[in-house]
Amino acid sequence: MTTTTTTLRNGLRVVSHHMPHVETISLGVWVATGARHESESENGISHLLEHMAFKGTRRRSARQIAEEIEQVGGELNAATSLEMTAYYARVLKGDEAIALDILADILLNSTFAEAELEREREVIQQEIAGIQDSPDEIAYDLVQDAAYPGQSVGRPIIGTRESVARLTSDDLRKFLRTRYLASRMVISAAGAIDHESLVRHAEAQFSGLNGGESEDGSAARYVGGRRASRKLFEQSHLLLGFEAPSYREEEFYAAQVFSGLFGGGMSSRLFQAARENRGLCYAIYSTAWGMADSGMFDIHAATGPEQMGELIDLIGAELSGLAATAPTAAEVARAKAQLKAGLLTSLESSSARAEQMARQLLSFDRLVPAAELVQRVEDVTPERIRAVAERVARSAPPSVAVVGAGRRSVDHALHAERRLAG
Repeated sequence: MTTTTTTLRNGLRVVSHHMPHVETISLGVWVATGARHESESENGISHLLEHMAFKGTRRRSARQIAEEIEQVGGELNAATSLEMTAYYARVLKGDEAIALDILADILLNSTFAEAELEREREVIQQEIAGIQDSPDEIAYDLVQDAAYPGQSVGRPIIGTRESVARLTSDDLRKFLRTRYLASRMVISAAGAIDHESLVRHAEAQFSGLNGGESEDGSAARYVGGRRASRKLFEQSHLLLGFEAPSYREEEFYAAQVFSGLFGGGMSSRLFQAARENRGLCYAIYSTAWGMADSGMFDIHAATGPEQMGELIDLIGAELSGLAATAPTAAEVARAKAQLKAGLLTSLESSSARAEQMARQLLSFDRLVPAAELVQRVEDVTPERIRAVAERVARSAPPSVAVVGAGRRSVDHALHAERRLAG
């Protein structure tokens, strides 16, 4: 398997990973622009732009876009995150030119017709309504707002009913013109791909793209606090967030191993203590994720309102215990094995590999070899995990969200904030 990178004259990077035993190609365009690059008045524009890209160009109607990719058995999709937006396809070997032509068309020639915008605005309003029916999604939005209040990284990626309603076609064109620049974009492909052919098609389709620079946006500033929703659901959902290392920090991998050990699987401390030993919940887990300049360690669980206080106390005790005493070598070995297996398994997927290469180039300006990633995991020691746990437990106030217990959610959130304050 070979990986090759080429930079076009306008600064657009093209990277490919040839997988000889694969008969399909995963490819796409990744843009280093997402929800964190929006002003308050633009909240939700990255996500709206992602939707509108499929709604018609100067060459194709929305129906033609769908029919052309499916005529060759392909799939076309997109996704928006805090720091990136991706437009990607999966096609059979030899059909990369068709896929790249469609991707270039939707990114460079979209018309943003008013009628289509009104229809898609309603679609997103329904998507927002669906989130309000999901207690865990409500909790995630609330905890982000608590962690980064008044900041783009704390606002919902999808936007709000109000913000989506006021965005216009001109807003979309301006955002596309100022943010979607060649220097902030990567074309990435993995599978049955020939690199020279990919570069030729990329030059033909994207050589006219503006190669200028744009601002990265304001730095994320973690604050912390509590939020509660009075909506009633069958279970009460608890989400706890703490500031954690960014993906550019050395301790990011220690945070990943810490999260796996603490709440990443059936052998984790939280699962054993909360479910197996006490029967307080069906599922409980933790995640550690990073942005360029900050990160979050999250703990999520759902239980009955009567058990919420006991569950909060248990989580606080487990976190304090790990911050005080380093984990055993056996615990660390299990968590490392899980993380390495996830890393290496993802390399067997062409879509995951294409995304990984694009994200690495946009985040680090280089491809990070798998051996280097594995070594960073191997270098994590029990003491480094304890230090991360201490950093999490003793740092700024926690971010707390409780959803589903009606008016009691407010009391549970206050209890969690007091119990887990550093």
